[in-house]
Amino acid sequence: MELSQNCVLQKDYLIDNKYKITFFLKKGSYAESYQVRDINNKIKFLKLIDYSKLNDSQIDEEGAILEIKILKNISHPNIVKYVDSNEIIINNKKYAYLVLDFISGETIADKMKRELIFSVFAAKQIILGVLNGINYLHTLPNPIIHDNVTNLNIMLDLSTEIPTPKIVGFGYTRFLHQSIRKFNKKGLNPFYMAPETFKGLYSQQSDIYSVGALFYHMLFGLPPWFVDISRYNVNINEIEEIILNERNRPLKFPNMGTSIDDQMLKVIHKALQIEPENRFKSAQEFILAIEGKIEVNIDPSRVFQRRSVIRLQRKPRVQSKGFDAIVGMEELKKTVKLDVIDALNEPQKYAEYGLSIPNGMLLYGPPGCGKTFFAEKIAEEIGFNFIRVNPADLASIYIHGTQKKIAELFREAKEKAPCVIFFDEVDALIPSRDDKINHSFASEVNEFLVHLSNASEDGIFVICATNQPEKIDKAALRTGRIDKIIYVPPPDFNLRKQLFKMYLENRPTELGLEFDTFAELTENYVSSDIKFICDEAARMALKNNTRIASETIINIIQKSKPSVTLSELKRYENIKKKMECDFEAENKRKRIGFI
Repeated sequence: MELSQNCVLQKDYLIDNKYKITFFLKKGSYAESYQVRDINNKIKFLKLIDYSKLNDSQIDEEGAILEIKILKNISHPNIVKYVDSNEIIINNKKYAYLVLDFISGETIADKMKRELIFSVFAAKQIILGVLNGINYLHTLPNPIIHDNVTNLNIMLDLSTEIPTPKIVGFGYTRFLHQSIRKFNKKGLNPFYMAPETFKGLYSQQSDIYSVGALFYHMLFGLPPWFVDISRYNVNINEIEEIILNERNRPLKFPNMGTSIDDQMLKVIHKALQIEPENRFKSAQEFILAIEGKIEVNIDPSRVFQRRSVIRLQRKPRVQSKGFDAIVGMEELKKTVKLDVIDALNEPQKYAEYGLSIPNGMLLYGPPGCGKTFFAEKIAEEIGFNFIRVNPADLASIYIHGTQKKIAELFREAKEKAPCVIFFDEVDALIPSRDDKINHSFASEVNEFLVHLSNASEDGIFVICATNQPEKIDKAALRTGRIDKIIYVPPPDFNLRKQLFKMYLENRPTELGLEFDTFAELTENYVSSDIKFICDEAARMALKNNTRIASETIINIIQKSKPSVTLSELKRYENIKKKMECDFEAENKRKRIGFI
């Protein structure tokens, strides 16, 4: 990184006639970091510490900087190596500098930005190295607690044939005997902090918790009990309370495709026990557990849960109504039954007529017309397993994290085949790449299309629903991906009549309700509007302790308006015509030439 006016030291500045500044690396709360060269032209790491910005907890009783004092007196293959230190005056201001061996490599956090998660083997080797370093610190005559083991403070030394993990970031490190009154939490990652450290209490078990959190993070892509604190407009103390409350829930292990066995999950969970006395007694015991030399006895059904990234719902046809639960929509049901359901249930018969099994289906139309409900009933009618996915289920804070989740979703569906995957609000998942605004979604759209192509060959049928079909990437709407595009319109007269009957069934109503009148008065109303009318009529009758009367329902209809305007309905009709023309033209083009 280039040096700038904001840096205390500029390029080629010579410190103590021994270290020449070559690169500025980063600026922290109390120090700046640089790459330097020594008198032998060897690359080193230099930390320039501003005395005026140090916290009381970073200085010992004799006035020495604790970080320098500790690093000067320790040596271990898995800990960054101390080289030199001294005090220096720059522009009439007192600083200290700390020189360490330069590690040719990257932090765990940097590696995770590219690869998201580690293999079990790679994660174990790194954690064993970290624990060896932590065990050394804990077993010194005057035990040392690191207090800040995170993915940012573990470097992978890539200068050797096998990457070696090295512990860095000793700014919060302290001796075990130190008073807790000076404990400084500011700047620590709360997701790696042991519960007791929020109260200023720390011990060897606090470091063990942090190593367990790192192990979990490396395997599953997020720290344990992660909660998106950016959603909360609160201060640091309230954030701590949110995180601690989250830890009252059972620890969950997402199924990210890692081949980790239950015994290793028990090991991680023991390290992450809320009470310090329930964790491993020492780093050495943690090491032995990872190596399988001691057994960890924790009841997995009681203390943790394996959890799929996407919710899987089994809905056997014999236990559900399927299309019997849908009033009206007869033409739509006939179309779906002929083109989709029968083809999926009788593939050999369709093959005899030269017809292939459909791959996917798009349901589109105004909001509130029952697209989601219809999709669930299709799955029931077929008798397949059913996975429902919203855009938020696939969202990730990590670069390419959504791609990983999409791949995992289709892998899970393949394992549970035959299976229906239902993508609600699919326009948010595969937006058009022609739109410059959505350019950043290109990799996610590509990933989705790869798995969508010929998914039926793996026993997967994809159903998508959207209120904005014009915003979907056009590449998804072709043969072999989305084979059927179906418009779900507002209910017609007969369906509106049936909906009123369904929503008022089993409620206390007067005899002779005027269902024909209700249907006539609700032209252009969608299904959700009719349900709202019936619910409001029920509330009013409850309030007056009477039965639901026709007059009440008519009065509510007259005071309400359809949630979808006439102009919106006209827009959907135009979209329908355009999509039918585009889809027909696209399929004709696909019959000749090359894709």
